[in-house]
Amino acid sequence: MEEENKIKQEEEKGISFCDIMKEDTSKMIKETESKMPIFFQSYSDLYTKYLHLLDDIFGTCYIAEKEFFDKLNIDQGILKQIKENSEIVRNNYIQSINSSAKFFDEYIKMKTSAIESFDKYFHVMMESYAKTLSQINKSLENNEKR
Repeated sequence: MEEENKIKQEEEKGISFCDIMKEDTSKMIKETESKMPIFFQSYSDLYTKYLHLLDDIFGTCYIAEKEFFDKLNIDQGILKQIKENSEIVRNNYIQSINSSAKFFDEYIKMKTSAIESFDKYFHVMMESYAKTLSQINKSLENNEKR
């Protein structure tokens, strides 16, 4: 019903190019925006399943290989060194994950700030542009009156 009233109003007053572009662009942006949480959540769920699969694979391998490696009777000194090396690799990996997460967070903050700054700049420029167009229209109207 609201859409029909809007169409009737547009038919009565006529539509402008700016109205068409603004309305269609806004609708496309809002539709994209409404799908983003679903997209990100779906991707997150998929990645979580992938990580759990890897964890399950190592758990299954552990059960299958434990008896085999226990029978090899590997020297405890070697096993301790392997554990230390594995912990170093693990800690470096976790530190890398945390650094990447922090970098990404700061990157998003910087991009958001840049967008907000551009938005403020654009509004100032559009106000100036609108004033200029208004002055031009006034000049044209004054010239037509003469």
